[in-house]
Amino acid sequence: MSLPEPRDPAGPYRISMVCLGNICRSPMAEKVLVSDLERAGLSDLVEVDSFGTGDWHVGGGMDPRAASTLRVHGYLTHHTARQFTHEALATRDLLLAMDLDNMDVLRRVVDQYGQEYGFDMSRLRLFRSFAPGTGSHPEVPDPYYGGDDGFTAVLNMVEAASKGLIGELAARLRR
Repeated sequence: MSLPEPRDPAGPYRISMVCLGNICRSPMAEKVLVSDLERAGLSDLVEVDSFGTGDWHVGGGMDPRAASTLRVHGYLTHHTARQFTHEALATRDLLLAMDLDNMDVLRRVVDQYGQEYGFDMSRLRLFRSFAPGTGSHPEVPDPYYGGDDGFTAVLNMVEAASKGLIGELAARLRR
């Protein structure tokens, strides 16, 4: 899988993680990817943030179970939930949806506003598609209505996807 070219070759490669409420999956993926970028020596070349497609949690913090899971595994947890708006298309190189429902929301936004911002569908992917061996299960399921074990499972999924993405980012940006 090949990453799209940077929109601004002089600036950082900008990636946004997107889930439903921006309190569980997408902030977990953001924190893991930021940590992996630092370890790989790519943090000065890539910026990562996250959004939710819904507005229920805007301004709030990360779900306490997500934060606890991250903290136990050595990741940072500071986060303020935000809602995705079409204006983000102007500056993002890659949008990574956590599941097919949020991917559908993003596709509709790109269909409506993509041309205006020079953003096409090649810049929209499922995050877990970067993890080896996901096959027909490329989604990161929403752990919100489950127990703590769901957050641990999500962490394992986003760690695997992040490692795959890091390999692609290194190949794309270290030329």
